[in-house]
This record gives sequence, structure tokens and C-alpha cells, in this order.
Amino acid sequence: MMELLSRPKLGVALWTLGKMPLAELAKLVAEMKYDGVVLPFSRVETAAVAAEILQLHNLTCFALTPNPVDLAHPDAAVHQSAITHVEKVVETAAALQTRLVTVCNLPGRFRPIATAEEEQALFETAVAHLATFAAERNIQLAVDVVNRYESFLCVNTAVTLDMLSRLNQPNLGLTLSAFHMNLEEQDAAAAIQAAGDNLALFYMADSNRQAIGQGHLKLGMHLWALESLPQVPVILECLPQGSDPFGERLGEDGRNQVITYLKESRTWF
Repeated sequence: MMELLSRPKLGVALWTLGKMPLAELAKLVAEMKYDGVVLPFSRVETAAVAAEILQLHNLTCFALTPNPVDLAHPDAAVHQSAITHVEKVVETAAALQTRLVTVCNLPGRFRPIATAEEEQALFETAVAHLATFAAERNIQLAVDVVNRYESFLCVNTAVTLDMLSRLNQPNLGLTLSAFHMNLEEQDAAAAIQAAGDNLALFYMADSNRQAIGQGHLKLGMHLWALESLPQVPVILECLPQGSDPFGERLGEDGRNQVITYLKESRTWF
């Protein structure tokens, strides 16, 4: 077991457990002694119902995540529809009294339809608008940093921090993932330190997206870097062997494998 100076708040990214009812998911996460969840918007029947379920199991909703939408799409109708959806997610987060909404471009779209420059501008316009919309409701917005095989936007910490600097929105931050950083960062610990107070969440899985200790990452360095950011929750985001990157069509065997990874990872803290 890794010795930590202090234990971070620990959560589970619920999308990795497939399409179970929120009541069942919350009971499962609480039994594994996690502190909270990152909740997909698709699992929210109503804000009141979701809040009641999480409160029943003493779980914090660390963040609400939108459905897959394309904030960089050059078609104006598609672009606006994506913005409208995230606005609805922000309003739901406010009703849930969840302080954070995360955003990324459409997962799996790793090349532009128009030009990278045009779509970067469209994405930044959308994010700037949504950050202002969120700030008016006392919500923080954070951009997910993901690897080049899942997006062509915000693929590493440095380019994402540059974007945050350009947009200059006090409530706008980023999220990092040990799995994605393994592909894109030369020094993960240094990237975490560079993100600093901009870091809203840290997703953790090993290099193969399995339990901590089952890959080749030196995750102690990540946790050491996070010691200076005790307010940042660590969210476990594991997937079963052979799964696609987005956990589609996760069956019972795959879910049981993820549960095993979550239980094993919890023993590290």
C-alpha cells in the first residue's frame, strides 16, 4: 500500500460501470467506500431524484458530465445544439448543487471536418460562452485533456493551459487523466504541478486503464504531485480488458471486472 501524507477525496467515473440505474450504482460505490462520483447527465432522471439518491448513500457529486456533443463542429446547427445541451447540463448541476461541469469535444473525433484552426476557434467560442453561462450560476467549468486518438483538441496540459490563458475566465479549469497523460506528457508530475489551481479533477487508472498497479505507470509520482492540491478529487476511471475506449455495450462480465479494479485500486489509499 502506498503511504500518503493525506488521503484525497476519491470518486468513481460512473460511465465506466455501464447503463445501470443510478440507485444501484450509488449503492455499489458507497459499499466500496468511495467518497463520491462523476455523474453522467444521461443518468440523471431529475436533479431532485439524483440528489436524493446520492444523499442517501452519503456520496458527493464531484462533477456532472454532458452527453457526447460536438462543440467544435463547423455546421452552425450542430454547434449550437451542442452548446444548448451543455447549458442544460450546467442548469442541472446548479439544481443538484454540484459545483463542476466538465466538457470536451465529441469523443472519438480525432480529426477536423473543416480546418483545425477553424474548429479550435469554434471550440474556444463555445467554451468561453459556457464558462460565462456557468459563472452566472456559480458553477465551475473544466475542459478534459484527452489523448490524440480521441481528439485533436486539448490533447496535453500545455496547449490547454494556453487556451485557458487566452479565454481568461476565472471559473474555467481543466481535468487531467493518468491514462491520457501516459500518451501525451513527457513528465506527468510536472504537468500536474503546471496545472496547479486550474486542475479541477484528476482521473486515475493505470497505463492499460486497469486497476492501479496493473500497468507500468509510476502513479506514486502523480499522487506526490497532487499532494500540493489537496482540494482535487481523484476519480477512478478503469475499463475492462478488451473494452473499446468509451465502454460501449459493457456487459455483466465487463462490469464485474471494473468493480474488481475499483476495489483493488481503493486499497492504495
